[in-house]
Amino acid sequence: MSRITVSRHRVFAFAAQLAKFGMVGLIGLAVDVTVFNLLRATIFSPDTVDSGPIWAKVVSTILAIMANWMGNRYWTFSKDRQARTLREGVEFFAVSLVGMGIGLACLWVSHYVLGHTSVLADNISSNVIGLLLGAGFRFVLYRYWVFSPTRGTAPAGRPATGSLRLPARPEGTLVTER
Repeated sequence: MSRITVSRHRVFAFAAQLAKFGMVGLIGLAVDVTVFNLLRATIFSPDTVDSGPIWAKVVSTILAIMANWMGNRYWTFSKDRQARTLREGVEFFAVSLVGMGIGLACLWVSHYVLGHTSVLADNISSNVIGLLLGAGFRFVLYRYWVFSPTRGTAPAGRPATGSLRLPARPEGTLVTER
């Protein structure tokens, strides 16, 4: 295979992965925006709870993170997901929480520092600006850390730490190394 073909294949694979990430993100966005606006208009109304918009965003983002975990693990990064699901899940949620912090920071600055307190301003700051900044951060860390295809690999000829190497027997059956 020529270098150009390999490069095109990598670009196509990256673009496909980015598109899947975007589609999963749209589902998460729908969950986030719907729950945020429902909570902000009811139990977390700024008229009732001073920090209501922040709490509404925390709840809506956590629900969106759960939806995104499923979509990204089983679709976007399905070929690269790790066998250690708990570790991968913890890392995914850690990255997602930092991404949530980016969105919350945008909302907080807009609502409490700049004084833009309308529903539209809260949505633009958290669900447009915060979402775009947070999504870029999350995609990079999901791709190159949480779901990295190179995780668990070691230099040639040596198994990665904690991995199980299965050498082939002469008759073609596999045995585990002890």
